[in-house]
Amino acid sequence: MRQLAALGAGSWGTALAIALAPRFEGIRLWAHDARRAAEMQNSRENRRYLPGFRLPDHVTVSDDIGWVTRGADVVLCVVPSVHLRPVLELAKPGLPDSAILVSATKGIEERSLLRMSEVIRSAVGDRPVAVLSGPTFAKEIAAGEPAAVVIASHNAAAAEQVQAAFATLALRFYTSVDVIGVEIGAALKNVIALGAGVCRGLGLGSNTVAALITRGLAEITRLTVAMGGSPRTLSGLAGLGDLVLTATGDLSRNRYVGIQLGQGHKLAQILAGMSMVAEGITTCSAAHQMGIRQNVDLPIINKMYEVLYDGKDPRAAIRELMERPLTNE
Repeated sequence: MRQLAALGAGSWGTALAIALAPRFEGIRLWAHDARRAAEMQNSRENRRYLPGFRLPDHVTVSDDIGWVTRGADVVLCVVPSVHLRPVLELAKPGLPDSAILVSATKGIEERSLLRMSEVIRSAVGDRPVAVLSGPTFAKEIAAGEPAAVVIASHNAAAAEQVQAAFATLALRFYTSVDVIGVEIGAALKNVIALGAGVCRGLGLGSNTVAALITRGLAEITRLTVAMGGSPRTLSGLAGLGDLVLTATGDLSRNRYVGIQLGQGHKLAQILAGMSMVAEGITTCSAAHQMGIRQNVDLPIINKMYEVLYDGKDPRAAIRELMERPLTNE
């Protein structure tokens, strides 16, 4: 594999372009805004979303999606979940027939409740699709710090191709065939991270956060199993690893939103001050609906839904969680 197209020039797309640069002869990075694409191409830096990291010389930034995908061996999808479908529909006419599509987007499509790999197939047809997930912050990946991630695909050969193409001295890739488990873990950990942030914002300590993370993982696992995924996946990088990072790391956008909510700020006010997307907000609505559809008990996720969408006081939400009927683990 020689050519990589990355759709999405936010912090994560930029970080992956930098990290994977040693593995490809050419990388084309698509930005939807022509002015920002030109600014990044000229300055060799993503000053808005990932300042301080230089783009390698063979990374080219453009707003021409047809040119970006032309001749690509791998098309890496790194746009927010709400934009994935329209971006792929825009890219579809120029997608090379042989290209493997890799989703690095963590979320659930709110109306359809489709996972990101399902959105890709719905938008562009039946193609080899893989999913990239794991405990990763963009800034640390761009800095070349060691990390381990998962590449999941129903097509084992496609997963192994991407694994071989992407592996660097700083990035270690593990393959999986459990696409459901990897994608549900990747999406729902953001909702639990919101709750962990709420606990911190309320001034609660490590005991509370540890309990929330542990019981949150149980909820994610129950839903994953109900949808046909493996519980084993949730004990690995795409489950526990990503959850712990996002629920405790200072670079977590979802945790930040939760902290602000716990401190009494309104959601609209919080979002107005952010330039990047916190996927857990829309994912929370989708996860709430999925729990109802699958008849799975998701108490933490449902309380976060009430906080985000019904205006429930975070302290009342925690009290109601603690007052639930006693049960076994």
